Amino acid sequence: MAKSLRVAYGEALQELGEKYPNVVAMDADLAGATMSGMFKAKFPDRFYDFGIAEANMVCEAAGFAHTGLMPFVSTFALFGAGRAFEQIRNSVCYVNANVKFGLSHSGLCVGEDGGSHQSIEDISLMRSLPHMTVLVPCDPIEMKKAVFAAAEINGPVYIRVARPVVEDITKEDDPFEVGKANVLKEGKDVAIFATGLMVSRALKAAEMLEAEGISAAVVNFHTIKPIDKETILRYANSVKGIVTAEEHTVIGGLGSAVAEVMAGNGTAKFAMVGIQDKFGKSGKPEQLFEAYGLTAENIVKNAKSFL
Repeated sequence: MAKSLRVAYGEALQELGEKYPNVVAMDADLAGATMSGMFKAKFPDRFYDFGIAEANMVCEAAGFAHTGLMPFVSTFALFGAGRAFEQIRNSVCYVNANVKFGLSHSGLCVGEDGGSHQSIEDISLMRSLPHMTVLVPCDPIEMKKAVFAAAEINGPVYIRVARPVVEDITKEDDPFEVGKANVLKEGKDVAIFATGLMVSRALKAAEMLEAEGISAAVVNFHTIKPIDKETILRYANSVKGIVTAEEHTVIGGLGSAVAEVMAGNGTAKFAMVGIQDKFGKSGKPEQLFEAYGLTAENIVKNAKSFL
């Protein structure tokens, strides 16, 4: 089923509110875009709009958490992870407050909004914070699982929410264990580690490689922190090379997390497909993915370089 990941987030948040009466939702004048407005429609007394005051919103969320409420904070990823970073650091993570961040319009897929609105460093920022869990769902089914998994964690959680309409890749009965990557396809020559919107492209790349007689594994890293060290090391010692694929800067994201685990361990060669230390720019999402090398073809090119 095709659905925008932000719509899947809004639906999951609304459903979560029915299960947990202590869940409250907060937004910064963007409820119609982040889809937290779906929660507002059902639970108007548990929704708070702070206007364009993200720092205030995060501090208030920390206060709510200290009273036993479970706040889900939404805005664009750039304004949440970026503008309110200091408040997330000191008011939430420093004291391990039970605040969840469902920040949307992440990455290049914001498209025509351009580089000023494309948050390509949000995973890196959130991953650097002690106590923070970082989830990057790849499809609508995983988005719902991520929202409900976040509610089970006692502490801060960052959920990266993309804007585009996405087809389901995973199944309802697939496991979603925080900190445990899901192997979508086994392979013995190379392994592709992907997250978020790059998972579908990783699967396409594996098909292209198989057509050339190259056996490629595909692993979905829906959790960036805590990273699944066991799975990384298993492939680092069993395939010729590993390629990571992410719609994020190669500095501090999935590729960096994998490289940190692989350093000094295993025999596999390593390459990263991602945004190469550049800002985004305006264009249709697919044009931008092509321009920045976030394609199945580029994954294939990097994988074949190991062989």
